[in-house]
Amino acid sequence: MNIEAISREALHLSARDRAALAEQLLSSLDTLTEPEIEQLWFAEAARRAQDLNQGRVQRIPAEQVRQEAQALLR
Repeated sequence: MNIEAISREALHLSARDRAALAEQLLSSLDTLTEPEIEQLWFAEAARRAQDLNQGRVQRIPAEQVRQEAQALLR
């Protein structure tokens, strides 16, 4: 089973079960070393840069993000 299939199946779980699964997955990362964590962050940064470069996502000005965050906190 690949990650896409697992994700599809997991999204059919109840919110409570998805939260429990997320907690289990996140806690399993606690055993990673600093270099492993750093490598994962570099890979994520590269993926996000590629998404920007290929037009799959759009930049949002920081001021807009700040305004939307403040609106959510009201």
